[in-house]
Order: sequence, then structure tokens, then C-alpha cells
Amino acid sequence: MATAKQMVALIRGHVQRDDEQFLSLALQVAASEARQGRQDVADEIKKLVDQGRSGTAPAVKPIPLARPRAELEEIISASYPKTKLTDVVLGPDIKTRLERLIRHQSQRAVLRQHGRRPITHILLVGPPGTGKTLTASALAGELHLPLFRLRLDTLITRYLGETATKLRLVFDQIHSVRGVYLFDEFDALGTQRNQSGEVGEMRRVLNSFLQFLEEDNGTDSLIVGATNHPELLDRALFRRFGDVLRYDFPTAEEICSLVTSLVDRRVSKAFDWPSITQAATGLSQADIVTAVDDVIKDAILDGNRKVSETLLADAFIARKLSRDALQRL
Repeated sequence: MATAKQMVALIRGHVQRDDEQFLSLALQVAASEARQGRQDVADEIKKLVDQGRSGTAPAVKPIPLARPRAELEEIISASYPKTKLTDVVLGPDIKTRLERLIRHQSQRAVLRQHGRRPITHILLVGPPGTGKTLTASALAGELHLPLFRLRLDTLITRYLGETATKLRLVFDQIHSVRGVYLFDEFDALGTQRNQSGEVGEMRRVLNSFLQFLEEDNGTDSLIVGATNHPELLDRALFRRFGDVLRYDFPTAEEICSLVTSLVDRRVSKAFDWPSITQAATGLSQADIVTAVDDVIKDAILDGNRKVSETLLADAFIARKLSRDALQRL
């Protein structure tokens, strides 16, 4: 028999006309029935699901953009990104693993039918500006799902028990509305429990968070944690994520790919790439994008159609000097 949560999720899928979610949840009920020895009921549900899918192409239209409930409006911001993986410069390993995740999510019903769960938790770690937040947008775009971004500054409060209560509301939303949920600056929530000076309230919040992560969310929502400081995270968190992706500054090859995609036809065929990569090495993806954008805007205002490697190299060097000056403050 379906649990109360499964019944609620089934009804919600029907009301929102999300056929794929409805059928996926029905398969979860079938798997539960089979585990309890009611194979005839499980087979009947699977047969009905197969009938529902026969003769129809997989649904690729996006679900209606769901807004957070009133009590969550200050904690969660919702958007509907059109970003794709091709918009993010990624190393081959990270790209392969993200494509695998998308495949798991896209074919989650097949996995559920065989009693397996798709990947629903990933952790992105690395320096600022290396593409972590953009990756979350790309995953939402590829899966045709809304992106819900958690504002940890409003989630975490100084009042006893309030943060854990808000966190419960967030996970209720995760269990009821399928989407990509981004916990940015994740270290603010997942700090090590034995860290000196840490208050008992945050330890309780982290324990609650670990328990929430263990729950099987019936919607197969994707939870994405992103942090610049993985060394601050509690070790137990790493075990709760299906995959941990480590981002870094772009390589020389990735710099060329990124700059090419940005300047497009504004460069000559005899472009001096070694000088470009040398000047940009050590910059984040975000820094490179900003520097190139500044050069292109100057070229437009100056009436020039081409962007020279000298201008780009100078812009990258200036970006490094600016970054170093800020770090010394």
C-alpha cells in the first residue's frame, strides 16, 4: 500500500499534470508492493504504467514554474534557466560525470522500476568563479526543471530551533516539487561538528540536515551543494552525496575553448594563443569571461570589428593585478 507521502506526491503529480512524475511514483509504489510480497499488485501497476507510456514520446516539456510557499519566499529563489552543459567550460572527467547524472535523472523511472535510485545528491567544490553555480543552472536547463536557490543567510538564524524548522520546510518543498535545489556556500551549513567555537545549535542543525539527506525524496529532486571551502565541511556530508566534483582554474586548452566561444568571429586566424593562455593562466572562468566582455565592449565602442590578442592579454593581466590587490586588503 502506498505511504501517505507517496499518495500526496501522486495526487500532486496528477494535479500539476506532470505525467512522468506520476508514473515514476506509481513505479515506486509497485516496488514497495513487491518487497512486501504482493507481486500480483506490483505487476498490475507496472502493466498500467506501461500502457500509459505506450505510443507516446518521453515528455520533454518543462513543468510549470513552481513558486515556493509563502513561508519559504525569503529562503528560496526560483528561476527557469535555459543554460546547457555546452555553455560551461568543463574538463572531460567532470563533463562525463555530469552527463551520467543527467542520464540517471532523465531515465529515473527505468531505474526505479528495477528498484534502484537515480543520483539525487551532488557536491561541487572548488575556488570561486570556476563554474559551480553555472553548472547547477545547466543541470536545471538540461533536465527542464526549475532551479531553486537557497539563501543560507536567511535560512540560518540565531534563534534556538528556528533554523532546523526552516530546514524541514525546505525539504518538504524538495519532496513535493521536483527541481534542482542549489545550496550555495554550503560550508555555512555543513561546518564540522567538532570545530572549536561551534555552537551546539549548529551541530543540531547539521545533524538534522544529515537525516534529511538520507530521506528518499519521492520527486527525485536534485540537491546540489557548492562550496569554496571543502576543508570546513563535516566528513559525514561527503558520504551523503552520490558524487563529489572538484572544480579548478581552466587549463590552457580550456582557456582557448572559453575565449573562442566568447570572441567568436572577432579574432583573426593568426591569433597568438600562447600569449593568451599564458596571460590567463591562474584566472577563474568567471574572471576570463569578465575580462573578455570588457574588451569586446571597448572594441564595439571604438568601432573595431576585431579583438587583438594584445588587448586580451592586457585585460587578463589587469584582472590578475586587481584580484591580487583585493587579496592583500
